[in-house]
Amino acid sequence: MVQASAPGKCILFGEHAVVYGQPAVAVAIDQRMNVGIETSEEWRIDGMRFHPERHPHVEALKQRLWEDGPPLSIKIFGEIPPASGLGSSAALSVAASAALRCARGRQLIDDDWAEGWTAARPNNVYEGPWEFVMGDSLEVGAKAVDVDECAILSHAVEAVAQGGKASPLDSSTCSHGGCIVLSDKVESDLNWLYSRNLNDVSWEVHSIDLNIPDDVWLVVGSTGIHAPTSQQVAKVASVLEENPDRMREIETIGIISRRGIDALMKGDMEGVGRAMSENHLLLRSLGVSCSELEALITAAAPSSLGVKLTGAGGGGCMIALTRNPKETSEAIELAGGRTLISRLASPGMRVDNDENCPIWEPK
Repeated sequence: MVQASAPGKCILFGEHAVVYGQPAVAVAIDQRMNVGIETSEEWRIDGMRFHPERHPHVEALKQRLWEDGPPLSIKIFGEIPPASGLGSSAALSVAASAALRCARGRQLIDDDWAEGWTAARPNNVYEGPWEFVMGDSLEVGAKAVDVDECAILSHAVEAVAQGGKASPLDSSTCSHGGCIVLSDKVESDLNWLYSRNLNDVSWEVHSIDLNIPDDVWLVVGSTGIHAPTSQQVAKVASVLEENPDRMREIETIGIISRRGIDALMKGDMEGVGRAMSENHLLLRSLGVSCSELEALITAAAPSSLGVKLTGAGGGGCMIALTRNPKETSEAIELAGGRTLISRLASPGMRVDNDENCPIWEPK
């Protein structure tokens, strides 16, 4: 079986404000999604017959990387709860794209790519699959897998699954790992990675080299409530439309995000925590928190450097930056949440098994 995995993610600063051009910061977490594939007599996922409408991410990847390929049995397992704002679908897409590329290999011409997103469409692959190009040699297994390709593939299929709307924050974080910053401009003091375009929207994607002390952890607390991102985004848009002066709150979130980025780069965890808590106060003011999130945040605050909701809000998860992960986790669970404990900025996508590759060679 060919197998790959990718981490989940959580947003430290900037959710909702990123829609209006402010920076957003996400870190990869320890919890991962794993995808294993092997040939089969018919398409199956976790032993069940594959239905494209139930698995739009897998179907979109199948069209791009496995068109006309043999049926596969796909096994998906991991530690990231679905629909929780922790990037489960992006991690799945990244891991699946790595496994599929590993399993089919990559065609080369004169030791350069003959196929793949950088060959013909360096920045926008959302309109459909690649044209297959036969090369003069074949790279197989983990050596055929490229982290940037996994990131853009994941962004592409996230857009397909979400009706043409998706930022590259989740896909880039789950693919590259570490700490990723999304902005509407190139940030000169960060490591610029690439631009991403989708339906006339552009983003600049950066990474940050972090210096995180060994005694600092993230505790993620889940409310168990799913609130669709689109509803929460629409709620903020309505607030701003009714009172345009409240755009100052969005701009302030941007200022806080930049202060948080500076603290991250300095390894100032107290400063990071303050920025997280300040960010949450503004998100709560915009109406995207809820009583369940507030209960978990209130419980975690006394033992934490900083606390906030993460993601769209309205439910989902909160995060706490803490030097006392056991105490913080117990407090959140006593308040009714379920917890995960993670380091900050965990490693990105990896191939865990590439034996017997390729399992299919396109002709």
